[in-house]
Amino acid sequence: MKKLILIILVVASTISIHAQKSAEKDEIKKVIETFFEGLHKGDSTLMKSTLHVNLNVQTTGNNREGKSFLHTSSRKELLENIAKKKPEDTYLEKLLSYDIKIDGNLASVWTPYEFYYNGKFSHCGANSFQLYKNNGNWEIIYIVDMRRRQGCQ
Repeated sequence: MKKLILIILVVASTISIHAQKSAEKDEIKKVIETFFEGLHKGDSTLMKSTLHVNLNVQTTGNNREGKSFLHTSSRKELLENIAKKKPEDTYLEKLLSYDIKIDGNLASVWTPYEFYYNGKFSHCGANSFQLYKNNGNWEIIYIVDMRRRQGCQ
């Protein structure tokens, strides 16, 4: 009987841990979705709600001459660029999947994507988000995205 109770406790504990991880992943995914909702709408205030005050942003890819580049910008620059979006311009970043890893108050999210500007395919790549759980709320602390025009599906 004691073995049966021990097995039940271990199984219940495992199920509880899995449910907690699943809930954390849902919270993190919601932060990423809110970030992109702000991007698509050109709503810098909505985007700002997902970002840590000390956010770092980088973009990598190849320029027209085929040379690799790494561009670094600030949270302020990101939000200003979104706020400048013209109402007639449409951005759609279609996320193809989410790979979320969590350890304590640190999370990493990998999202391959396709980007459309004014309804036309522009480029594809992947985003890497790092999030920090700040006093119970997940905030994006680092974003790096890779952009390319070749090798997209």
